[in-house]
Amino acid sequence: MIKINLLETAKGKNKRAGGGPSLPTIEMGSMGSPNLKILVILVVVALGNLGYWYRLDRQAKTVAAQMTAAEQKNRELSDVKARYLERQRQADNYKRRVDVIDSLRAGQAGPVNLLAMLGQTVNDTEAVWLSKMDDTGPSVNLEGTALSTDAVANLIANLQKTGFFSSVDIKETYQDDSIKDMQAFQFTVTCAKGKS
Repeated sequence: MIKINLLETAKGKNKRAGGGPSLPTIEMGSMGSPNLKILVILVVVALGNLGYWYRLDRQAKTVAAQMTAAEQKNRELSDVKARYLERQRQADNYKRRVDVIDSLRAGQAGPVNLLAMLGQTVNDTEAVWLSKMDDTGPSVNLEGTALSTDAVANLIANLQKTGFFSSVDIKETYQDDSIKDMQAFQFTVTCAKGKS
């Protein structure tokens, strides 16, 4: 129990010996034994530790719940990714097949277009006949017969006008002596294919 004395203690009535009124005093009783103090401190520390453990336990449970949800989401997304990759692989296979078919069609039309263009050009040039055509890839070699050197020159000019060839060069031209009834010239022309 704590006692507070707010009254003045007089050493004598009207004596001024001490120099002023005396101050109130607080008396504190016995606070208990040191073992009790240690016990109170241990209880307070244990309660603080228990509260901190409880908070950490709640955080651990929250993190565990979030981890479970994240793992579930990860499994769902991995299934979606697997389906996406399978469909992407199928789309790539389909595109590769379509590209092969398109390249085959383009390769199929290439010689047809070349033959049609050469046939039309030779038909439009008078007094010229082709006897052989050799397609070596980047160039085409033509051999034939013409009634004059002017007809060979006209054929070369007509081949250049088609735009199919980047250059048209004559390899050789000579008069064929085996034909006795008329004048005939044998020619060989090399045509380099253009970039089309």
